[in-house]
Amino acid sequence: MNLSPKQIVNELNRHIIGQEEAKKAVAIALRNRYRRAQLSPELREEITPKNIIMKGPTGVGKTEIARRLAKLVKAPFVKVEATKYTEVGYVGKDVEGMVRDLVECAYRLVKDEKSAEVRLKATDAAEKKMVKLLAELKKADRGETAREAFEANLLDSLRKGVFDGLVIEADVRDEPKSMELMPGGAAINLGSIFGEMLPTKRKKRKLTVKEAMQLFIAEESEKLIDEDAVKDEALRRAENDGIIFIDEIDKIAGKESGNIDVSREGVQRDILPIVEGTTVMTKYGAVKTDYILFIAAGAFHVSRVEDLIPELQGRFPVSVELKSLTKEDFVQILTGTEHSLTQQYAVLLAVDNIDLKFTPDAIEAIAEISEEINLTSEDIGARRLHTVMENLLEDISFNAGGGDYPVVPVEINRSYVEEHLKNMTRDRNLKKYVL
Repeated sequence: MNLSPKQIVNELNRHIIGQEEAKKAVAIALRNRYRRAQLSPELREEITPKNIIMKGPTGVGKTEIARRLAKLVKAPFVKVEATKYTEVGYVGKDVEGMVRDLVECAYRLVKDEKSAEVRLKATDAAEKKMVKLLAELKKADRGETAREAFEANLLDSLRKGVFDGLVIEADVRDEPKSMELMPGGAAINLGSIFGEMLPTKRKKRKLTVKEAMQLFIAEESEKLIDEDAVKDEALRRAENDGIIFIDEIDKIAGKESGNIDVSREGVQRDILPIVEGTTVMTKYGAVKTDYILFIAAGAFHVSRVEDLIPELQGRFPVSVELKSLTKEDFVQILTGTEHSLTQQYAVLLAVDNIDLKFTPDAIEAIAEISEEINLTSEDIGARRLHTVMENLLEDISFNAGGGDYPVVPVEINRSYVEEHLKNMTRDRNLKKYVL
């Protein structure tokens, strides 16, 4: 997708409030990828992404910016926790796993795209297969009808969903189950390892026609897709378009206390070659990490960015600081974003015939309370809104449903907010006096 940095920021603004500096940084990084792709191969090899490190409290949009960015351009994206990795020599996750996860994500993206391209052909083949099954099952109903006309009627009924709930016995592929070699480790699929060495097993299963059709379409799609081409494209996308978001990087920063523990500095040194550029072997082939965009993030309450080893700091030349959310930000989050929190609660309760509306003064009160609780206790950013909204709507959510009632209009105003959140506000006021 060929978007200018301004267009990228405008897209991000639909879902994320504030944090303009961080949005600009990721928008420029993304545009630079497009610019690089237009260069000659010789120049392209010389230009590497400018990795970004985000500093800011939890819940202010660090992960969401990276996630929305990847979704915007349909790029392979993985989010990993730096604290999950251990230094080489210890039992635990290997840092190369993040690259393997990225390739797996790229493979699924490409596979889905190729499946969509062949879906019409695959559906046609699956329908023919299902019509034969149904014709055999309903041969007693055929009577004097010619076989072609009978099958045409079955196909028409199948497409209209007449047989969706009918249970049939279908011969489908038996997928080997994945095995976990060690707790917390990667799940290994023996079928994918041995490939064609193991013959494809099939088994009879009782399924509804609708379920069987999905399996038939998937099987027919597999026959039409060039698996080698999918793997090659997945590797190319992972190398050139992949985004790896390393969260909680501040938790592996800081000085060692001398105790015999998994070395935080050792984890940094293991991450370093991945970010600098190395080759990682995956089940789809070798992947160079030189052109993957790395975005690291952390709250850095206790440690500082400067506490990371200098070599790792040098691989993140773009540093941006995200600010704590204000009352105005909370108002915008509640009303100005696509699929905002107030909209989400309204559509959820509409299922139980509650017509939920929020007055502007109620929105303002919720924003005030959320901001002040973040100031007087732990600052958890926009996640505070979830706590406040759950407390506010607890009675309505609990009492709704359970019968065929007419639509009940419910208006939330400031007085309702203050009455139902008085316990939270009382605790908030008391904390002002606790030193």
